[in-house]
Amino acid sequence: MTALPPDVRSPTSSGLDLHDAVLAPWSTSCRVTEYLIGCIPVALWDAPVPGVPTRTIRAIAAHLHNSRCNWTRTLGREHGIVAPVRVDHRKVTRRQLSASLRKSGRAIATLLRLGCSEGGRIPPSKAYVWRNLSLDVGHVLTYFVAHEAYHRGQIVMVARQLDCRLPGAVTARLWEWRTPKGN
Repeated sequence: MTALPPDVRSPTSSGLDLHDAVLAPWSTSCRVTEYLIGCIPVALWDAPVPGVPTRTIRAIAAHLHNSRCNWTRTLGREHGIVAPVRVDHRKVTRRQLSASLRKSGRAIATLLRLGCSEGGRIPPSKAYVWRNLSLDVGHVLTYFVAHEAYHRGQIVMVARQLDCRLPGAVTARLWEWRTPKGN
């Protein structure tokens, strides 16, 4: 087997520990999600999604928080991790959702931290019956980030479909994945 070049080494071989390698990307994803929610024009908040008139941008945004709550409850309750309260996808305000997203983001971080402390795997729980997701922290992190990115893209696409395209500066910042420290 040939050695990997330095730029392809695992995070731990370059001095970055597993906690940092997992929690920093989750923090970035949360920051990007919260930024987008804060930039949604008020006129779009209750706009129906084309082709799915019972779903709104508000509902999509609330789904992000509620999904985090469900996963925290399913994977974490047995291990002492308390899931935040879900929000009403029909009534939540952007301000309420932003505060809730910070809480659910911390809850998922706690879940990921648990997995890092347990050798890189979130311990199994009886409530996790779906079993479609491997519980190693790499897969769990990837699932959460991909889920949020999908719905962020959905929100951007719906805004375009409704002729309320988000400014280029806003959509460009969705790709600002450097940490605030510039690392």
